[in-house]
Amino acid sequence: METARVLVAADKFKGSLTAVQVAERVTAGLRRVVPGLAVETLPVADGGDGTVAAAVAAGFERREARVTGPLGDPVTAAYALRGDTAVVEMAEASGLQHLPDGVFAPLTATTYGSGELLKAALEAGATTIVFGVGGSATTDGGAGMLAALGARFLDADGKPVGPGGGPLATLAEADLSGLDPRLKDVDLILASDVDNPLTGPKGAPEVYGRQKGASEEDIAVLDAALTHYASVLGPDTAALPGAGAAGGIGYGALVALGARFRPGIEVMLDVLGFAPALARATLVITGEGSLDEQTLHGKAPAGVAAAARAAGIEVVAVCGRLALPPEALEKAGIRRAYALAELEPDPAVSMAQAGPLLERAAEAIARDFLAG
Repeated sequence: METARVLVAADKFKGSLTAVQVAERVTAGLRRVVPGLAVETLPVADGGDGTVAAAVAAGFERREARVTGPLGDPVTAAYALRGDTAVVEMAEASGLQHLPDGVFAPLTATTYGSGELLKAALEAGATTIVFGVGGSATTDGGAGMLAALGARFLDADGKPVGPGGGPLATLAEADLSGLDPRLKDVDLILASDVDNPLTGPKGAPEVYGRQKGASEEDIAVLDAALTHYASVLGPDTAALPGAGAAGGIGYGALVALGARFRPGIEVMLDVLGFAPALARATLVITGEGSLDEQTLHGKAPAGVAAAARAAGIEVVAVCGRLALPPEALEKAGIRRAYALAELEPDPAVSMAQAGPLLERAAEAIARDFLAG
């Protein structure tokens, strides 16, 4: 009989456990039932927050830079580097986590720090940059990022337009001639789990503006401002998949930096070395905080399950909350899901006790799939 070897490739449980902690707890639970079990852990992410942490867990070096936060204050942001490949997470510089509780700036939050973070990766010698975008506090179409990299955005009086998406309504001229010349020699991969266009009913302001504090009036202002911005830089690019990612930073990267869009989980599985780890496994355990309809649209567990199924390896999932019927799980390539909510129905308690509960779920997986 083939010796069991488990690969734990799960994302974070947002608000309770990092992807690294998920892997540790699952491993502990499995080995309580099957002592000495061979377990390999590969924390994963889909381009959003947690992407740098996943790269560091896979052996990349963590680097830090002092950059401009979304409100203009300095923040410390991390990126990951291995050889000439960097993993840059825009949320590290321009994410919602940098906003004080209850404070939003939908019209003026800037991605300037994301541009500074890309510049730090260039200065570290990166020639391939995986640019994970998601979790942004911004809706500025990437104008701040481009400004940090040398672009100039001027109004009719020849003065720089202000930070954020709102002031782009006054844009008269976009001068990209000063962009950092090193960008021409870089393979910049836009890694995202969303494929929205920049504007319109499925665009960045309409779909994601509210979670960044935008009122209905703000959304209309931002949509019009970004439509005008795109008319100056390149309207065709605005309709491309991924242009609306992270408040339109995807558009800025596509139109001005020569980026190419790829689903975030696909890119990250490549970068993290998932294929060789998968080849060594007899069972894969994936998961995230909530397994729901969104999971099926490019989130980490769906990407892991698709790759494992293609290799003929069985997949089970762990999650805090399960909102998918068995047939949807089966279609995604997941044999069975183990939800913490089944062990502790109170969501607040479940989140607070996620670690011990996850160990119990892993014990159940070991009994169902590995014992005997």
